[in-house]
Amino acid sequence: MKSLPDYLPKGSTLVIIGCNPSLTAARTGFYYSGRGNQFWSLLHDSGLVPERLECSEGGRVTEFGIGLTDLVKRPTKGSNGLSNREFATGRDVLNEKLKTVSRPKVIVFNGKIVYEQFTKNKCDYGLQEERLHGAMVYVLPSTSTRCARTSYGQKLHHFLTVSQLWQIKEKGDD
Repeated sequence: MKSLPDYLPKGSTLVIIGCNPSLTAARTGFYYSGRGNQFWSLLHDSGLVPERLECSEGGRVTEFGIGLTDLVKRPTKGSNGLSNREFATGRDVLNEKLKTVSRPKVIVFNGKIVYEQFTKNKCDYGLQEERLHGAMVYVLPSTSTRCARTSYGQKLHHFLTVSQLWQIKEKGDD
């Protein structure tokens, strides 16, 4: 089964990292295209993008300085379908990809499992203490419908915080 392309142009100032494509995303060819996934609404409602995008327009995030990728590129029904070896390979590959972006300002992990598999450290949602490739690191609650424990309002709060951090960092570089 095919995977999703990376949207990581050099100069992306915000990079959002998912765990791996769902089977639906791989079938449609679009990030966060699963039924009920709130990613695209949250991206707009938080002000990270100025217009409402459909999953089929996902590549347009690069117009706003945002990059999208995954820790592992193999599609599965859920992250529990991935092996430790795939996560280890994904860590190495993702580190190399992030180097090519040329120092993003904020790196966001869409879900704890993504961050924890990447760093091998436990975390809470929110801004993390360490930096990655010089960027601030933020862990969001997953936008997947499988993360039903977190309400839309709680997720939006985190997306709004990312938006504020990103805007502050962008202004600070002028």
